[in-house]
Amino acid sequence: MKKLMLLAAALMAAAVSCAFAQEDLTQNPATQSSLPWLENAVPNADAEASAEADMKVYEEKLQTNIAGEFYTFKMIPIKGGTFTMGSENGEADESPAVEVTVKPFWMEEHETTWEEFQLFALAYLAKAHNSKAVEMANPERDAVADAMAMPTAPYSIGSISYDNSSKKGYPASGMTRYAAQMYCKWLTAITGRYYRLPTEAEWEYACRAGTTTEYYFGDDDSAIDENAWYLANSPDGYHEIMQKNPNPWGLYDMAGNVCEWVLDDYDKAAYKKIAEGKAEGEFVKAKKAKSVYKMFDEIARGGSCIDEAADCRSARRIVSNKEWKKQDPQFPQSIWWMTDAPFVGFRVVRPLETPSAEAAAAMEPDFNVWLKYKELNSR
Repeated sequence: MKKLMLLAAALMAAAVSCAFAQEDLTQNPATQSSLPWLENAVPNADAEASAEADMKVYEEKLQTNIAGEFYTFKMIPIKGGTFTMGSENGEADESPAVEVTVKPFWMEEHETTWEEFQLFALAYLAKAHNSKAVEMANPERDAVADAMAMPTAPYSIGSISYDNSSKKGYPASGMTRYAAQMYCKWLTAITGRYYRLPTEAEWEYACRAGTTTEYYFGDDDSAIDENAWYLANSPDGYHEIMQKNPNPWGLYDMAGNVCEWVLDDYDKAAYKKIAEGKAEGEFVKAKKAKSVYKMFDEIARGGSCIDEAADCRSARRIVSNKEWKKQDPQFPQSIWWMTDAPFVGFRVVRPLETPSAEAAAAMEPDFNVWLKYKELNSR
């Protein structure tokens, strides 16, 4: 906690002096490891577990930008296990089907909503703290979270949200994977619990929920209308969360609605490498460091409201590409928003086992991308 207090004090001092001197971006919390923020987490008895047997459903509670109002979401415990990842009956990059072991973790019950994401992405909570509309419940933590690198405002939030961003219960959408990762870092800072995006293996394991069929509701799409929002039943875009049947482990909208970012970069031969024992680490990370000029070839899972039924299969891999930012007029294009991908969102996970410093660094957003973007784009 001492490290957190020192960082908070430094950030408060920087806030006072920034009006008179250029901000030192290298001191931003985005450039720091999240691990020291896990000391003395915000109390939540149900969230505490030292072993898989201790894990239970818990609610995370976030202060909104309105005094006295809170937003809560549930985290569902997912026991560790071994499963068959991929499919021999789908796309070429889904095979060979391989046996993968996953460690225990919690996963958000539903897709992260705008109510959650806007507290960070639109700086709603930081602005409320700054204006004194809302008091800081945990001053040291809140100061760190408020100082976190945050997205520039989207040019048109309506176009990246099907005009749903101001409605309750709709999934946050149109963000880059980088923005989703930074939100996870912000959430870690404000709660003291380690949040991140799921790996591709974790996502498919949780989606399948013990099933071995093409969908978690069967081998064909005859029951898809009761289980997913997809192209045929979503002509106007995505829908409110938790309106379709959950999967067997109580997770909603794992098929359809918005496809969901995972940590993995795309490698069409990923499963072949796993089968041959040549995979490096728990997820695929591009050999070349991320660049503000190329933030594509990243994987999203689950299919979405613009996809055919087959794209909502448990094994389906969706890969981001330049078309997802086609209308972005900036140079370099935004590291925060996908102007042409209102169909992509995410949900968070929390591993039972605290990652090593090396593993955490690999899973968190590369702050050098943000520093370069700030250098090239002062907006």
